[in-house]
Amino acid sequence: MRIVSDPKKMQEISMGLRHERKKVGFVPTMGYFHQGHTSLMDYAREHADVVVVSLFVNPTQFGPNEDLDRYPRDFEHDREVAEAAGADILFTPDVKAMYAPDASTSVTVEGVSAGLCGASRPTHFRGVATVVAKLFMLVNPTFAVFGEKDRQQLAVIRRMVRDLDIPVAVVGRPIVREADGLALSSRNVFLSREERGQAPWLNKCLEAAAALAASGIRDVKTILSAAADILAAHAPLGAVDYLEAVDPDSMQPVDTVAGPVVLAAAVQFSRARLIDNRLALPPES
Repeated sequence: MRIVSDPKKMQEISMGLRHERKKVGFVPTMGYFHQGHTSLMDYAREHADVVVVSLFVNPTQFGPNEDLDRYPRDFEHDREVAEAAGADILFTPDVKAMYAPDASTSVTVEGVSAGLCGASRPTHFRGVATVVAKLFMLVNPTFAVFGEKDRQQLAVIRRMVRDLDIPVAVVGRPIVREADGLALSSRNVFLSREERGQAPWLNKCLEAAAALAASGIRDVKTILSAAADILAAHAPLGAVDYLEAVDPDSMQPVDTVAGPVVLAAAVQFSRARLIDNRLALPPES
């Protein structure tokens, strides 16, 4: 596996791969790899001639008083994991190489970025869209793989790619979970023992809500109220940031389960903000 840190060198390599008509699979990450990351790498390895994994903790997607400085990092572990997963290139730029001191250009994806995490983190998705656009320019991938744990991020990137005619296929892959249902996240290491015991209820409340929709209950308020009661009873250490039902493409709130609906939640524990989601479907007609 080759490690590349210079963005211009990465771009030079990727342009050469395109010229050779190689199918390039790309997995953008912020590192501290777990099985969720490796599942994305495995998909890229299966479908690409060349796999590029980026490791870049992007400062522009962190707001004031968020956890940029203490975001978990372990380069040697990540290097070993990426190599074992079959990555051909590990792209590891630093902040100064990615952003000029007077950088003044950003990408904003309106609408889909406004609610959910965008409401409580108003600059987050601007940072995400900007860095992903830059990474796409540097890596020139045929396709890029993202986890569905952050469905809003996936929707933002898909809308950006569509609106700007970026020639990259965006692939979403299923959430990877612990045995008790907790979605894998680099931030899970910040949970106390008691919080870790309560955290799986984030998934369980969404699972119960999706089951209500599948049973024929279409009223979103009824479904979300049941989910909120479960969280309040079983995860009192977590403060609910949001618990909503939205359209999978527009990320706009819906009132009725008339088709596929994303049930999404974010809960703030003492040192970790966790997100999760479930796709709810009405009964088969």
